[in-house]
Amino acid sequence: MKILMFTWEFPPLISGGLGMACYGMVKALLSQGIKIDLVLPTKELVYFPLRDEGDADTLPAVFIEPEKQIEYTRRAFTCLSERLEYIGVTTHPESYFNMSEIAEYSNLIKKHYELSEVTISEELELLKEMTAHLIGDEDLIRKVQEYTLRANRFAKILEYDLIHAHDWLTYPSGILTKQISHKPLIVHIHATEFDRAGGPGDPRIHKIEYIGMTYADKVIAVSQYTAQMIMSRYRIDSGKIRIIHNAFTLPETNLNNKKRIFIGPTILYLGRVTIQKGPDYFLDMAAKVLKVHPEARFILAGTGDMQRQILRRSASLSLKNRFLFTGFLNRKQVERILQAADIYVLPSVSEPFGISPLEAMSYGITAIISKQSGVAEIIHHAFKIDYWDVDLWAETINHLIENPEECRKIGIEGMKEVQRIQWDEAAEKIRQLYATTLSEFSEQRVE
Repeated sequence: MKILMFTWEFPPLISGGLGMACYGMVKALLSQGIKIDLVLPTKELVYFPLRDEGDADTLPAVFIEPEKQIEYTRRAFTCLSERLEYIGVTTHPESYFNMSEIAEYSNLIKKHYELSEVTISEELELLKEMTAHLIGDEDLIRKVQEYTLRANRFAKILEYDLIHAHDWLTYPSGILTKQISHKPLIVHIHATEFDRAGGPGDPRIHKIEYIGMTYADKVIAVSQYTAQMIMSRYRIDSGKIRIIHNAFTLPETNLNNKKRIFIGPTILYLGRVTIQKGPDYFLDMAAKVLKVHPEARFILAGTGDMQRQILRRSASLSLKNRFLFTGFLNRKQVERILQAADIYVLPSVSEPFGISPLEAMSYGITAIISKQSGVAEIIHHAFKIDYWDVDLWAETINHLIENPEECRKIGIEGMKEVQRIQWDEAAEKIRQLYATTLSEFSEQRVE
């Protein structure tokens, strides 16, 4: 079975949990014999034919244009990062848009849905609406447009049995590819616009999410929390939704090797600094805890649109060097900060799943997570608190600081639990869904 997979993130091209989720998923699927042609938003027009488990780490690439493929194979690269840089795989997801192609975008989409013999009126309206909502001058929208234009090439020249698209950025590509190839489409919803924006958000993205899930043959939700969201907010047919929780890929680092940065207890926030993740609640709880335990240190690791706001509030509260900002961290820096932390907090307002708590727990860190998170459905050795209950968050942190042996014990139990939450089981559910979807799709075609 061969899958054409569209995703916006994949290591080393990461800006959030999506990249690590896709990595663990793909690696486990490859180990089960699934072949994957992976498409990323790269500078060059390439795809990644992944056949063996190790390919998820080396990312073998194939250029669509033969002359560029010849040039690529002739070049000698000193290391993997140099080769990936040549292709245009960076640490931040991006592609390079040619302004002359903007006019081609709508024409291309229109051409395919009007010439298709199998397009029914409902599908036609959905496709027209998707095209209308993927128009804009913002840099991200332009990159999604280009990515979708490229999908036209991949859809025609690659051989595959099924299409798997991750989150709204790749839904237009998945829809277009299904329209061209007449192959079944599975969309994976890792986070909705309601989650990311902490409210209504961008109506264009809502529409693209709705259309992608409506047009897909099956929808994978990463938690019961997410499934309820897409049924209530998007009115998606529950019959096509399948809940498959994310898992975690254990790092190769020595997880028991603690390397303290501060003498006092260290409390860590690791994630995007956006309204969805609740960094303002983290600051509020820090202010309360530091009144009782001034020896503690709070670290806010990550970047986002609320960073300046949190920085200003921290200064106004005179938290000084007891509340620290790291900015963006690469993988090695993330591992280093996890080795130094004692307590991890995830005060998300809305969290479809949440990979970072599992990563923190794998280092033996005691986790306190929002009840409004999908990961709360599958872990037991962690504290679960309503995101808004800042007093309870602060009281819990104070209790753990004052009872270090209890904190250490809970952390060890959490580490053991995470070691059992691996991708093999989730990948097997995805593989079965692939098979079922293909079977149902074939039966529909015969009818």
